[in-house]
Amino acid sequence: MYCRPAPSRKFADKFRIMEYRRLGKSGLKVSALSFGSWVTFGKQIGDNTASDLMTMAYDNGVNFFDNAEIYARGRSELVMGEILKKNAWSRSSYILSSKVFFGYEEDKPNQTGLSRKHIMEGCHAALKRLQVDYIDLFFCHRPDKNTPIEETVWTMNHLIQQGKILYWGTSEWANDEIMAAHVFAEKNHLIGPSMEQPQYNMFERTKMEKDYLLLFRDWGMGTTIWSPLSSGLLSGKYNHAQPEDNRLNIAGMDWLKDRTLGDPSKIEKTRQLELLAKEMGISLPRLAIAWCLKNPNVSTAILGASKTEQLKETITSLDVLPLLTDEIVAKIEGILQNAPLQAPY
Repeated sequence: MYCRPAPSRKFADKFRIMEYRRLGKSGLKVSALSFGSWVTFGKQIGDNTASDLMTMAYDNGVNFFDNAEIYARGRSELVMGEILKKNAWSRSSYILSSKVFFGYEEDKPNQTGLSRKHIMEGCHAALKRLQVDYIDLFFCHRPDKNTPIEETVWTMNHLIQQGKILYWGTSEWANDEIMAAHVFAEKNHLIGPSMEQPQYNMFERTKMEKDYLLLFRDWGMGTTIWSPLSSGLLSGKYNHAQPEDNRLNIAGMDWLKDRTLGDPSKIEKTRQLELLAKEMGISLPRLAIAWCLKNPNVSTAILGASKTEQLKETITSLDVLPLLTDEIVAKIEGILQNAPLQAPY
């Protein structure tokens, strides 16, 4: 049975301590708070703002930066690559990810999916856009029903052997799909997935708190969770109005807006959570992110931001962890009323 080691802590600067956690059973240490570019880089914000945000994250101990081929159709990786080149940070000081599945070109046959052809071409294109020699974490962005899992696992193993990626993982896969990849990899002495990137927040809990428990126990999977603020809902910005200057109003994001704001009960629960946060003397975003980090199976929580003021606040969320006592957690559960029913293992 795999047992998660205790997290290590190290000074990022003279003012703040960043916590570093092992990525599952691997030897890789990721900052408990990481930074992602989805929606923002190359789309919602300018390149100078993107540079300011990445630099602020790095200066505060963040060592993992998340990206994907589909983000702004490759533009996000181009922006991030230029920032990395400009800052000239030591390559050993940061972890970089990309994801393959959705493609970034014209959606023609073989430009999407998890075939050997698209995975190899997607990896090479990401390396070029990011201007690096290798990608630390390479994710299969979604499962591909049209490609045998054997082909995907073999291809990822090949990329690792070539030194083009260091670890591979999945994103939003079902537990049985991830298990199949592990079983095939073990049977054929190949390298299986080291991490999964699921959505996890106070309103999205089933995978992390129920479906993946055997994967954590038996395979030591790490996680790089996304949307800890439920696409901004848990920032509290929608509690009393619906601002237009946000990602939910970006063209093509209607699906995200419907999923985030479609259930009125979530707004009411968010209002109650905001009152609790005020009683604790903290902000709601910091409470929501710290709540995610309290889960021992969370390796890192990916932060997003379009303004430096937002990141300046959320980057301090680790400071809230000691405040999450059993009493506070019980109050949160009393508000949410959505804990997944645990399976008897």
